Amino acid sequence: MELEKQIVTTLRTICDPEIQVNIYDLGLVYDVNIDDNKNVTITMSLTSPACPVADFIVEDIKIKIESIPEVTSVEVKIVFEPKWNQEMMSEEARLEMGFL
Repeated sequence: MELEKQIVTTLRTICDPEIQVNIYDLGLVYDVNIDDNKNVTITMSLTSPACPVADFIVEDIKIKIESIPEVTSVEVKIVFEPKWNQEMMSEEARLEMGFL
């Protein structure tokens, strides 16, 4: 569980450059799976299928999560089901964006 906390903490340092809110609190991260060999699979979405910074975000995730010493490898899966919406955002993200 400690490794998962480190991963979530790291994901909170990665911002969507267009919105300037971290991808975790935006609700873009749907699942973090860590297998017995410490291979990490992150299932996430984007605010839009046509997101112009998708490659940048995925590469940033890989670099930062792979820098955690216990992690063996990182795979990022982009999905669009369920479709992301603003209700998936944390209360903190909603406050930061002025939705509350």
